[in-house]
Amino acid sequence: MTDSSDTPGELEQPLDAEKSAPEDRATEGPLDESEANPVRPYVDLGGVKILPREGLHLRLEVEEESQRVVAVGLDYANSTLQVQPFAAPRSTGLWHEIRGQIAEQVQRQGGRVSERDGVFGPELVAEIPVAAPQGAPGETRVARFVGVDGPRWFLRGVIAGDAAVKPDAAALVEDLFRSIVVVRGSVPMPPRDLIPLRMPAAPSTGPDAGYSSL
Repeated sequence: MTDSSDTPGELEQPLDAEKSAPEDRATEGPLDESEANPVRPYVDLGGVKILPREGLHLRLEVEEESQRVVAVGLDYANSTLQVQPFAAPRSTGLWHEIRGQIAEQVQRQGGRVSERDGVFGPELVAEIPVAAPQGAPGETRVARFVGVDGPRWFLRGVIAGDAAVKPDAAALVEDLFRSIVVVRGSVPMPPRDLIPLRMPAAPSTGPDAGYSSL
């Protein structure tokens, strides 16, 4: 092994610790809050900001026991995109390691998974068994797992519906994922902790006002 200790910043990292992101991430997204245009009309959900667009519907996924918002669901182009932002180290990434864990989980559920290069880098395409009535033939659904390592954060997306199998819908949902802004904040957090999400401030009253349709 070559000694590179005299070249700071060029020390080799294990493959599973390298950051995984598109080369143009800092300009084309997903963006860090410091890279985003501050005058764009984002919907502020705490750990992420979402840019409204025609036909986009927003759902917040809440953990029943704690009533904590644990994911953002985006319905768009006959597809669904679930996103979660996580804290990450400054100089290393999480996606290479997490990808392997997702593959193991899908296989334990009896599904099949393959890896391919996508617009965001490596992604997983999974065929996941769907519970069927007794006696009915077993069915599967296709889902794409994508991930991007940013500065001190990791953004995971799960794509289902048309965008998992149809190129035209895939391009629309990939653009939606690109438009997301991650707000890491300055509070110290252990890597892999979910960056807190929250309901947006709504001009209307009522528990669901302003949240379902953007």
